[in-house]
Amino acid sequence: MSEIERTAAVARLGDRGLFPDLGPAAYLNHAGASPPSLPVGRAVTELLAAYAASGARAVATALAVRARLREKLGRLLGVRPADVALTSGTTHGVQAIALSFPWRRGDRVVLFDGEFPANVTPWQRAAELFGLEIAFLPLSLFEQSAGAGLGELEAALRRGARLVAVSAVQFRTGLAMPIAEMAALCARHGAELFVDAIQALGAVPFDAAGLGVDYAAGGGHKWLMGVEGAGVLYVRPERVNALRPALAGWLSHADPVSFLTEGGGHLRYDRPIRHEASLFEAGSAGTLAQAALDASLGLLLDLGIPAIHAHANRYLDRLEPILQSRGFSSLRSRDPAGRSCILSAAPPPGHDPRRIREGLARAGVVVAIPDGLVRFAPHWPNDADREIERVAAALDAAL
Repeated sequence: MSEIERTAAVARLGDRGLFPDLGPAAYLNHAGASPPSLPVGRAVTELLAAYAASGARAVATALAVRARLREKLGRLLGVRPADVALTSGTTHGVQAIALSFPWRRGDRVVLFDGEFPANVTPWQRAAELFGLEIAFLPLSLFEQSAGAGLGELEAALRRGARLVAVSAVQFRTGLAMPIAEMAALCARHGAELFVDAIQALGAVPFDAAGLGVDYAAGGGHKWLMGVEGAGVLYVRPERVNALRPALAGWLSHADPVSFLTEGGGHLRYDRPIRHEASLFEAGSAGTLAQAALDASLGLLLDLGIPAIHAHANRYLDRLEPILQSRGFSSLRSRDPAGRSCILSAAPPPGHDPRRIREGLARAGVVVAIPDGLVRFAPHWPNDADREIERVAAALDAAL
C-alpha cells in the first residue's frame, strides 16, 4: 500500500469514505454483518496475490498476519496474546469449550431464554453427550433491572451450577449484560462463566481479564468489521490445564511443524498438547478472513472502542425519540450501563416488521428484524447529521 493509500485509510467517526461501494444511504445492520472497508479489501487482495505469486512460500506472510492479529485481539480483550485462540467464528469457540470442559455427569449448566442459538445449541449437545442438566433463566428480569436479573442468577447458582453461558450483548434487544457482576457471582458460587461476545467486540468495551470472565468467544463479521470465517476464543490461563481438548488437531501439539521444516527424524505422534488457548487452533485456518480481521481491527483500535460506543449512542439518542413519536416501543435500556450500540423497537400496533424492513430498504435504510423487533445498529462510519432525516422520512414512508 502506498503512503497516499495509507493516509486515505485513516478511519474517522462519522466518515464512510472507506466504504465507497456501500449502496444504502443509512446502513444500520452492523449487528448482522458489516460491509468490508477498503483496507479490509486490500489486505485480502494482497495476501491472495502473495499466494498466487509464490504458492506455499506465502505461508510466511500468512503467519505474520496471524501474529499481528493475535496481538491486536489481545489488546481488544485486555489479555495476553497467548490467552487467545484464532477460530473460524463464535460457534467454533462455543463448541470448543462445550465439548472440552471437564464435565462430570449431573453437572448443571445455566443458560438464558432468548439467547441467540449459537450460545445454546452447543451446550445442549454437551448435555446429551455428558449427561448434564440444562437450566434456563429468563432474560426478562435483566430487562427490568440488573438487580432483578442478578438476584435470579444467584438463586440458580445456590441450587448448584458448574457453568453459566451468556451473551455480553443480547442480539434481540441490545441489552448489555452486567458481565462483571455475573462473573463475581459465578466465582463466589464455584461456577465458571462463558461469554458470547460477538455483539460486543468492536462496539462495547470488553476487558475480559478485568471483567473476570473465564471464556469468551466472538466472530469477525459483525462489529469487528471483517468477514465471515475468522473469530477469537479467550481462555483464562488458570482454566487451560483442566480442559480436555476434544477438538485438538495436528497443530494443537507442542512444536507441531518442525517435521516439515527441519529435515528427517522429526515426525512424532507423542508431542504433548499445548497448555494455552491456541491448542484449539487445530488445523488449517481461513487466512484470508484473518487478514481481513487484522486490517479492520487496526482501524477499530485506532479509533478506540469507548469512542465508537459513544459515537453510536449519540446517533441512537437522536433516533430513539423519532421512533417513539411514530408509535414504536423502544427496548433500549434506560440505564446507560445497559446500552450497547443496538436500539431495538417493537413496531406500532398493526404494523408488520417485515413490511417495515422492506419499506426502509426501498428508501436506502438497512435494518434487521430479529424475532419481530426492528433493530437499528449504527457503527463508527454512520453520521447522524447526514442520515437521521433520511431515516425519519423512510420510516414515514414504510408506515
